[in-house]
Amino acid sequence: MGGMIARGIRSLAGRPPPHLGAFASAPGGVRQPPCTAPSPIANIAGPSLPILSAPFMPYSASTDSQSHRFCTAPMIDVSDRHFRYLCRLMSRRARLYTEMITTGALLHGEPARWLSHHPAEQPLALQLGGSDPAELAACARLGEEWGCDEINLNCGCPSDRVQSGRFGACLMAEPALVADCVAAMVEAVRIPVTVKHRIGIDDQDEYEDLSRFVDQVAAAGCDTFIVHARKAWLQGLSPKENREIPPLNYERVFALKRDFPQLKIILNGGIRDLHSARAHLDSCDGVMLGREVAQNPFLLSQVDSLLFGEPGSSQERDDILRAYADYCAEQIEQGVALHHMARHALNLYHAQPGGRQFRRFLSEQLPKRKYDKELLLEALALCAA
Repeated sequence: MGGMIARGIRSLAGRPPPHLGAFASAPGGVRQPPCTAPSPIANIAGPSLPILSAPFMPYSASTDSQSHRFCTAPMIDVSDRHFRYLCRLMSRRARLYTEMITTGALLHGEPARWLSHHPAEQPLALQLGGSDPAELAACARLGEEWGCDEINLNCGCPSDRVQSGRFGACLMAEPALVADCVAAMVEAVRIPVTVKHRIGIDDQDEYEDLSRFVDQVAAAGCDTFIVHARKAWLQGLSPKENREIPPLNYERVFALKRDFPQLKIILNGGIRDLHSARAHLDSCDGVMLGREVAQNPFLLSQVDSLLFGEPGSSQERDDILRAYADYCAEQIEQGVALHHMARHALNLYHAQPGGRQFRRFLSEQLPKRKYDKELLLEALALCAA
C-alpha cells in the first residue's frame, strides 16, 4: 500500500498544471493574483499582494502549544481570503481556516483560485475534502508550497454531494482509510496534518466508536483533532439541520482529552460567546467558532485579550471598517468586484445603533456600484449619523 501511494503522489504532484497566465480566475469572474509566497508551480506568475497597514500582523504559531486555542471554522461560501483578512484585522492569535476545497478542484482546476491569500492571514489552515491518499498528499503539498501552515482533512461534512464523493462525515465509518490518507499527507509535507470530524454518524455513535477512530488516525501521524460535538445523520437531515438538530455532547469531547492527553483536542459546535469558550478551555486544548463569527465578526476583537491574556485590538468597529475599506480599494484596483469583499462586513455592526441601516444601504447599493471604492466609507458615515 505504501509504495502504491508514494507512486501516486509522485505522479499527481508531477502533473504539469494548466497555464494560468498572470492571474487566475476566481468565483464570480474575479481576477485574483497568486499567493505572495514564492510558488514552485510552473506557469503561475503575477505581482505580490502588498502588505497593507493593519492594526497588527498575525502571530507566528508554528510551534506554539496554544496554536489552536481559538480557531475560525471552515465555512463554505464564507471563509474565503477576504473574510479571513477581515478576521485578521481584529485578532492576531486566531487560527484561520479556508473553506473546504476538494482535491479535484486543486488537481484538475486552478490552484491559484483557491490557494492565493494575503500574508496577513497566516497562520492559515487549508481544509481538504477527499478520500484518495495520493490525491490528498498531492494537494497537501500544493498547500504547503503556497504558504499554508496546516492541512486539515474534512471528516465532518454530512451533505449528500460530499457523501457522493466519498468524503466528509461518511469517512468516520472507515477509520483505516482516514489513517491511510493522513499517513500519505504526513509523508508529503512538513507542516501539521489535522482532522476535523463529528462525535459519531448515524447509529455508529458510541464513545467506543469515536475513541477507536481517534486512536487509529492518531497512530498515522495526526496529533490534533477538531471535534464537532454533534453526531451527523447522513440521511434525512440537511447540512444546516445537522448543525442544529443533533444534540450537543461536549462531555464526549472532553472525555477524548482525558483519554488521549498527548493529543490536541479542539471543541467545535454551538459555542455562542467568548466567555463560554474560555470556560471550555479548562477541559480541552482549544475552541473553534464558525457561524457566530460570521454573524458577529467583531467578537474577534476580544479573542486575544480574553483567551490569550494578551493586548487585544484597540480598534473600534469604525477603525476596522476603514482598514478593510483600504484593503477593498487595493483589491478593486486588481479587478475584484466589491461585493465579493463587502458582504463579509455586513454584520460588522451587529446589534449596534445604525447597524440595520448600514446593512440595508450596502445590500441595496452593492449590485449597482460593483467597483466603487468609496461605498464602504459612505455606509460608515450613514451608520455614524
